[in-house]
Amino acid sequence: MTPACRTPKIGEIGYLLLVYRRVVVHWRTIVLVLILAPVAFYALHPDELSLLLALPLIFIASQIFWIGRVVDLVEWLLHRRVCRRRVVIGVVLAYLFVVAYSFPTTIMQGHTFRIGFYRLPVIVTEAVFWWWFVGSMLAFLLVIVFALLDRMLRAAAWTYRKTRKGAQQRVSGDSETAPSSPSRRQLLQQSAVLVSATPFVAAGYGLFYERQDVEVVRHRVRLARLPETFDGFRIAQLSDIHIGPFSTAGYIRRCVAITNGLKPDLIALTGDYIAWDPGTEREVVRELAGLRAPQGVFGCLGNHEEESSTEDYAAGLFAEQGIHILRQQRAPIQLAIETVNLMGIDDPRGETEAEWMGDIYRRLHRGLLMPGKVNILLAHEPSVFVFDRAAELGIDLMLAGHTHGGQLALETVHRGFNLSRLLYRYTGGWYENRGTKLYVNRGIGTTGPPIRLGARPEITVLELSRS
Repeated sequence: MTPACRTPKIGEIGYLLLVYRRVVVHWRTIVLVLILAPVAFYALHPDELSLLLALPLIFIASQIFWIGRVVDLVEWLLHRRVCRRRVVIGVVLAYLFVVAYSFPTTIMQGHTFRIGFYRLPVIVTEAVFWWWFVGSMLAFLLVIVFALLDRMLRAAAWTYRKTRKGAQQRVSGDSETAPSSPSRRQLLQQSAVLVSATPFVAAGYGLFYERQDVEVVRHRVRLARLPETFDGFRIAQLSDIHIGPFSTAGYIRRCVAITNGLKPDLIALTGDYIAWDPGTEREVVRELAGLRAPQGVFGCLGNHEEESSTEDYAAGLFAEQGIHILRQQRAPIQLAIETVNLMGIDDPRGETEAEWMGDIYRRLHRGLLMPGKVNILLAHEPSVFVFDRAAELGIDLMLAGHTHGGQLALETVHRGFNLSRLLYRYTGGWYENRGTKLYVNRGIGTTGPPIRLGARPEITVLELSRS
């Protein structure tokens, strides 16, 4: 028997309960407004910034919706033996605890670096937060799709009934209408519940499995000016290591073993070796020191080294292990009497676009090139400006990382369907500009959500070819 729930005075729980009641009464309207607001804003200003501003509103709408569904689930599990108001308070308090505890290391983290960043309770709550964040957002989008589908079917059924009624009246004067189909709506609602649970399962899969399900990607790269002795030369690329609790030393060691097993002629590292703790720099260098290639291991630095102010420190650690970090430098690779020029630059910086462009030109200058030779550039970020500058200089091949392939992607549907596409034009795979080829590696680590879906961690093998 359901226990009685007396109506409390406002003084007992305060205005929090009053707000809760208003939200409960009008939650459908609130969710609808939160959905329509970003859609309208994006329609008026269809750019990447407006889409980023829309995401928090969609997130808030999704949380209102799913907290209600969790309350329903808890009530069902308890067979309604507890007052719904108490269930709501318990669920909301649990939700606020997880969000508040993980907030400094998730959404509010930004690009803040500090020593000893991670502790076990933080790691667990961060994993729970991101699982819920990704799952609830994707599931909410599916709910919206099913709701729109339901409205369309109902509109079609209403139109059909009206049309049929009019036709019958014209033929026989019969005003009888076709009966509605409650089974259709029930089936659609059941399907919506079932399908909307899928993203939560998928988010768990991306957190526990796909995040470390490394894919070896092989490509043959045609370079017209390639010397004959370099035909078949193999470069293995590793990027975005991001050592931390979700990209551990053991995992990195496994990636190193996979890379060595591919027997490349040269190994290229394209930046971002740490996640948020600069104190892990020595550990990640120690693990990457196990890489072996006849022509050596070379690399560039990423934005995580630049923003954590560890560029000099990291480069020094790599040098101690015989790994060559190219900082506005070139390293001619020689086979017999033939040469290919390998270059690397640090991640550009600047407060304004003009400063940033100036820094790109300062770092990526003509003095790095070897005229008449094949020139290969290692640059962490696949920015439009860096790629344009590489094309302007006539660089043959640029290798980059940074985007992680979006981490969440539906590239089987369309190449541009990934999270990084909100900010970057070049997010994964091959691009070409005025004869300059760019390859963007998905990396092996993660930042932000420790989840990968449709964007597996990647080790790339590029085989150079004359034809």
